[in-house]
Amino acid sequence: MSSYAPLPVVAIIGGGFTGAAVAVHLAERGQAGVAARIVVFEPREKLGAGLAYDTNEATNRINVPAGRMSLYPDDPESFIRWIEENDALKDDSDAFADDGLPFPRRHVFGDYAYAQAAPHLSTGRIEHRRAEVTGLRRSNGRWRVSGADGADLEADHVVLAVSHPAPAAPRVLSALASHPRFIPDATVAGAVDGIRPGDRVLIVGNGLTSADVVAALANRGHTGRIVSISRRGLRSRGHPAIAQEAFGDFVSEPSHTASHLLARIRRTLREAAALGLTWHPVLDAVRGQGQEIWKALPLIERQRLARHARVYWDVHRFRIAPQVEKVLDDAIAAGRLEILAAALAYTTRSDEDIRVGVRLRDGGVEREIEADAVVVTTGPAHDGILHSQPFFSQLEEQGYLSFCATGLGLSCDRQSRALGANGEVASDLFIAGPLARGTFGELMGLPQVAEHAAAVAGELAKALERQATDRQARRGVAG
Repeated sequence: MSSYAPLPVVAIIGGGFTGAAVAVHLAERGQAGVAARIVVFEPREKLGAGLAYDTNEATNRINVPAGRMSLYPDDPESFIRWIEENDALKDDSDAFADDGLPFPRRHVFGDYAYAQAAPHLSTGRIEHRRAEVTGLRRSNGRWRVSGADGADLEADHVVLAVSHPAPAAPRVLSALASHPRFIPDATVAGAVDGIRPGDRVLIVGNGLTSADVVAALANRGHTGRIVSISRRGLRSRGHPAIAQEAFGDFVSEPSHTASHLLARIRRTLREAAALGLTWHPVLDAVRGQGQEIWKALPLIERQRLARHARVYWDVHRFRIAPQVEKVLDDAIAAGRLEILAAALAYTTRSDEDIRVGVRLRDGGVEREIEADAVVVTTGPAHDGILHSQPFFSQLEEQGYLSFCATGLGLSCDRQSRALGANGEVASDLFIAGPLARGTFGELMGLPQVAEHAAAVAGELAKALERQATDRQARRGVAG
């Protein structure tokens, strides 16, 4: 009788950067003796790009210098080496900022991520299943993963590495649903292609995606007036003219309340200014220490930060590339771009003519904006995460998945294992990437996502080793 036993199966749902990174790190552990069949469900042609890096928009650039991005936490120069070895910027004369640091187009990083997975794909250590997942259920102690291609896969462990849900257009804009130039999700490829050069454009949202829209329109020769609104009127910030080392210590004596943490940050900002530093190195220190800062805060204090301070954090944390910042600055200086602190009040439409009423934050005065196109860039609809994928709803019904109490994603423990509404751990169901940030805090920037992917691969390796030990023990008893 053969003693052969099939390899345990790890199904990774989502093959963007996070899913590809988990697969690569786990495959490399497989080369070192932790064997598993790794199957990544990703409908895109290539692994590694996902929503963030699967774009051919020429103005979509990474938001930090290339030297700070890598799939490998212990090899931070991996991406910049790959760029040099492959001459990946030869056709991009605008890739370098004034200080000489490269900010490549986003698809270049997607190409790099795929290149890291490619050797494992060619050997079969990683399998790419080009299908969306339509169902995920527990069956006889394993997971049954159903694909849109009609085939099921039995898996021992599952990693949820999907992206945030798409934006949800504000209800006040519902009258525009059938308008040819109403764009409810600006992250879709070619979203702004239908906007004409002279169109008056209203952008709802002022974050990174809003900046991308302004840059993409400018690249297309758009000359019309743009009004961009958000409740606080805060736009994404840029990088400092001169690089500065992170400044500030927020973990040796951790804060246990949101108010104490914010007071420390303000005090550190004053100390930095006295030394001639900008705010950037202080926020860099907060970002770098973010997971330890978050870990020290009770749930109610995390909720307060998410509710009151997140919008301020986002505009300083998620900086725009210098090339994009210049486009925004030039548009504002020329009077073509106006940024308002305002809330939507009403919308009317007559054929293709759009009128949107907004209530200004200062004084509550209403103003009517005439527009030919409206673009929504409000960011992910976090509240709808459990209904953004059919298998999420199934997992919630089965008691394996729940919405994080911080409102930032899915519940999981410090080992990234999913938590049901009753707090019970699903030991073979993992949450990887930004959807785990309610537990880990700073988990949106590429360095932190790469670190988390490696950590999830490590937890999977431990689970696989335990599984192998249990099998050997059962064989010993049976023998």
